Amino acid sequence: MSKKNITKIKIAKELSLKTGYPITFSKKLIDDLIFCITESIKTEKLNLKNLGTFKIIDKNERTGRNPKTREQFVITARKTISFVPSKKISKNLNEQTN
Repeated sequence: MSKKNITKIKIAKELSLKTGYPITFSKKLIDDLIFCITESIKTEKLNLKNLGTFKIIDKNERTGRNPKTREQFVITARKTISFVPSKKISKNLNEQTN
């Protein structure tokens, strides 16, 4: 199985083809969408209907270990983002793979 990454430029090109807008405008739309999502997540969890829910998870400081050298080090406390897809997205994905 090969790993396929999608970039903002690829999304902007696809959006541009579908809408007829210039690629620069499509890229600006994507950047603005990402900014809005990021700002919304900072204040509370964000639920986008028929897409999913984004929320912040606070992770505590812990001790990690390099598996190769077995050297221990401290992993600092941090915040991460969790995304849970909506039931509609999950259902569509499962129908397509079967």
